[in-house]
Amino acid sequence: MGEIKLIEIKEEILSDNKSLAEDVRKTLYKNKVFMLNLMASPGGGKTSLILHTIRELKGELRIGVIEGDIDSMADSEKVIKEGIPAVQLRTGGFCHLDAMMIDKALNEMDLKTLDLIIIENVGNLVCPAEFDTGAIKNAMILSVPEGDDKPLKYPLMFTICDVLVANKIDLLDYTDFDMCAMKERVRRLNPEMKILEASCKTGDGIDVWARWLKEEIDAFSR
Repeated sequence: MGEIKLIEIKEEILSDNKSLAEDVRKTLYKNKVFMLNLMASPGGGKTSLILHTIRELKGELRIGVIEGDIDSMADSEKVIKEGIPAVQLRTGGFCHLDAMMIDKALNEMDLKTLDLIIIENVGNLVCPAEFDTGAIKNAMILSVPEGDDKPLKYPLMFTICDVLVANKIDLLDYTDFDMCAMKERVRRLNPEMKILEASCKTGDGIDVWARWLKEEIDAFSR
C-alpha cells in the first residue's frame, strides 16, 4: 500500500483567516471605526442587546450592524427599524463568520460615516470562537437559562473574549444558576475578562454595558 499523505486543511484555513483579519483591522484603524464581535448561543440575547445598545448610544455614535445568520433576515429587519444601517451575511450553512465574510460586508458600508460597527455572529459557542473576524474587541453573552457550567464546556469562547455579559438576570430566582461559580470558572480561563450582569427584558445593567463599550471606543479613538 502507498503512503497516506495528510493535509491539515483547518490549519491552512485558520492561517489565511488570521492574515485577512489583520488586514480588516488595518482598515478599521485607518477609518477610525471600532468594530465589536458579539457572540452567544441561539436565544442568548444578541439581537436584544444590540437593540438596547443602539438606543443607548445612537445619540452619541454613528452605528452600523453586520448580521450573520444561516438563512433568516429577521434580525436585520429589527435593526433597520431603529434607523441603523445593516448588512446581512447569509452563511448558507456555515456556523460562524470569518474575516473574509466581514471584509465583504465592510465593502458594502460607508466607513467614513460610522464610529461603531457591531457584528452579530452566528449563534453558537463553538465555531465563532475559532475564527478571527478582524474586530477590535470580542464580546459574548451567557444567559442564565444556559447554566453556570458553560465555561467548563466551551473554554475557548471564554478565553478569546474581552467582556462577558451575563444576560437574563431577571430569571436568577427561578433557576439554580450560581453567578459566583460561573465567575470563578471564567476567571480561571481568562483573568482579564470583564464580567457584566444585565437583563435585556428589564433593562437592568444596560447602562453599565453601554458605558463599558463607550469607554473602549473612546480609548480606541485616542
